[in-house]
Amino acid sequence: MSLFDHFRQEERPFVERVLEWTERVRNRYERIQTDFLDPRQAFIVQSLAGREAGVFFMHFGGYAEAERTRGMLYPEYMEPTEEDVGLALLNVTGSNRLLPLEHRDYLGSLLGLGIKREKFGDILVHPQCGQLIVAAEIADYVRLHMHQVHRVNVVVENIPLCEIQVPAQSFRRLSFTVQSPRLDAIVSDVYRISRAKVLSPIRNGRVKVNWREVSDPSLYLAEGDVVSFKGFGRFKVTLLGGETKKGRVRLEVSVYD
Repeated sequence: MSLFDHFRQEERPFVERVLEWTERVRNRYERIQTDFLDPRQAFIVQSLAGREAGVFFMHFGGYAEAERTRGMLYPEYMEPTEEDVGLALLNVTGSNRLLPLEHRDYLGSLLGLGIKREKFGDILVHPQCGQLIVAAEIADYVRLHMHQVHRVNVVVENIPLCEIQVPAQSFRRLSFTVQSPRLDAIVSDVYRISRAKVLSPIRNGRVKVNWREVSDPSLYLAEGDVVSFKGFGRFKVTLLGGETKKGRVRLEVSVYD
């Protein structure tokens, strides 16, 4: 069995890149700093680094439960700290408190500045402000050029990471069984809509798995996969269990409110 058989076809370019990183660390004793990784990418890097003697991996996103993290591959003689990962925290306050800003507003403003998604991490939204975790090397650029979010004039300040405020995130757990862990079957059960009615949205790109658009309803989901369904919400596959006596697969998902 090839190493690539352990990963999805669309993940192959990223896997090849990580293998090149681990080779550089192993053979040249380099330290490789990554851009921000989503949880699936971080899992891939951790898995591949763990196969190589003398190659280690750490990642940090600004707080313990961060979804997107920035990583570092390093040889055993180095001992990097969380500070070495290269993060900055920006606090964004708006002039109009009557127009609340949402996650997509901050995301759109960052992308509108020409910043690639891999250069910033989690966006933490609060009633009075937003906090952006970004790569340290772009912090000044964002601070100097972000003047508006949606239709609200804003002021951006660089503040210490220790001042991060993490909003509480609520979710509900669902347990059920499916004939197979296909994307269409699981989405259908999570949102209680017929399987036939989820096929078109999937094929039209309204569903993402691990932050990547998918169009194949028969895609098999794995434990840890995060699925977002435009207009419905997001959930994570937290447990992919064994088969029941009737041959169905046990599943547990966390559905985010």
